[in-house]
Amino acid sequence: MLYISPVLAIVAGVVILVWPRILNYVVGAYLIVAGLIGFLHP
Repeated sequence: MLYISPVLAIVAGVVILVWPRILNYVVGAYLIVAGLIGFLHP
């Protein structure tokens, strides 16, 4: 689980550079995933 955040951050950064309009979806998805991980692994 420790390596998910850096990999996700790199992938999100590349996607944002390639397709800036998807930024809102990437941020929303990241927040949802981070929240779920927080609930599942307190």
